[in-house]
Amino acid sequence: MPDIKENVPPKDASVAESGSCEPETSGLTQEDESSSQDQPSHLTETVNEVSKLSSEIGLNHDFHVEENLPANSSEGKVKETMHNDFWDHLKEQLSATPPDFSCALELLKEIKEILLSLLLPRQNRLRSEIEEALDMELIKQEAEHGALDVPYLSKYILNMMTLLCAPVRDEAVQKLENISDPVRLLRGIFQVLGLMKMDMVNYTIQSLQPHLQEHSIQLERAKFQEQLNKQPSLLDHTTKWLTQAAADLSTPPPACLDTPDSSSVAGPAPSEAASNSEPLSPTMVLSQGFLNLLLWDPENEEFPETLLMDRTRLQELESQLHQLTILASVLLVASSFSGSVLFGSPQFVDKLKRITKSLMEEFNSRPEAAMQTVSEQVSQEIHQSLKTMGLAALSSDNTASLIGQLQNIAKKENCVRSVIDQRIHLFLKCCLVLGVQRSLLDLPGGLTLIEAELAELGQKFVNLTRHNQQVFGPYYTEILKTLVSPAQALSTKVESL
Repeated sequence: MPDIKENVPPKDASVAESGSCEPETSGLTQEDESSSQDQPSHLTETVNEVSKLSSEIGLNHDFHVEENLPANSSEGKVKETMHNDFWDHLKEQLSATPPDFSCALELLKEIKEILLSLLLPRQNRLRSEIEEALDMELIKQEAEHGALDVPYLSKYILNMMTLLCAPVRDEAVQKLENISDPVRLLRGIFQVLGLMKMDMVNYTIQSLQPHLQEHSIQLERAKFQEQLNKQPSLLDHTTKWLTQAAADLSTPPPACLDTPDSSSVAGPAPSEAASNSEPLSPTMVLSQGFLNLLLWDPENEEFPETLLMDRTRLQELESQLHQLTILASVLLVASSFSGSVLFGSPQFVDKLKRITKSLMEEFNSRPEAAMQTVSEQVSQEIHQSLKTMGLAALSSDNTASLIGQLQNIAKKENCVRSVIDQRIHLFLKCCLVLGVQRSLLDLPGGLTLIEAELAELGQKFVNLTRHNQQVFGPYYTEILKTLVSPAQALSTKVESL
């Protein structure tokens, strides 16, 4: 697998000669080399972290590196204070008589190395040009003799930044051209160079993602096989998980009784009706197994061994699914009272979404109180919007019914909530078989208002399950042979799902 360091050259070790004369650019920084006295356990932890990072990059197609110290955090404030002290020190040096260029020279040396690190391997001409234009020995001699051409160096650096930066950074570089104060200019240059370094790292990650994904698959499978060789019973929970999924497919789902709450939910989608008559297949069993993980009891320790690394991600998806169930239920009940006029306005729908989403954390701990607040705010919003549009307001009976039905969503057995939950699970099942985009074309009833949120959830779920199948497909295939008919088992390999 290609090494990231080969594509994004690290800074020369000599750049760090003077700690007091070297600011940190935003983005990635080079860590100190490990001591020869480091314990082997430290190396093991490092390898594990690299494995997790490789898995994350391979799994998340949108993976990117960004600044990890928010400005309002204590670490961010400390870093900002240190940087301000450095730049104040530089200003004092340059304002002295005669000027002290020691720190300025170190900064120029750092800038040169960053520019070189942004070059691609084939850009040899630019590499030679930068080496010649920023010859540090010559620049040092010019500074000692008072002949340092600062305007020329600044203009050259900005021109090179314009040439090397991504289009999104053009405006930031252009703003630097209007800065005349040398300290402000150097500080601005370092800030933009930090962003450019981050852009280069993210570009490299995206370029290497197919290789990283394949490496992650092979690494995870090899590590699991090594553990399986030592512990033959390592697949017991996985086998039990898939066996339960096969049993679930053989049992028809419980129907929700028709109540006033659920009268506005559309009937089963064609894909749902068709799935009930399909013969049992490895694809169906595995898809059902993945869906079952989104309903997993956190107290149940018999979690499939092949998905332990993904357990946290699955719990996050389960939480997101739960939030969408409540959100869609609120919108569905509200639309049954306010009609298509209000819900034809994206602004109105977005406002109801914000009202509901803002109380999601409170819903987890105090569902009744949260839904009481939601019911009051949604009712008030519908009343105000109808009044603004010159439409008849809800009667007192309808208002009371609206508030009551919204408050009932707090109950797990609420029929609207149960139906919406089943619909979202059906959508995710279709995503596993058909893909997200095709599944969005045939959304089950009651879900159209959360289409964007469903697309995000579906894509995360598909990415996670596909990666898991690529890693553990051979093991699933062997287990599924015992759970489905021989003809189906032989005709379908899990690895190709």
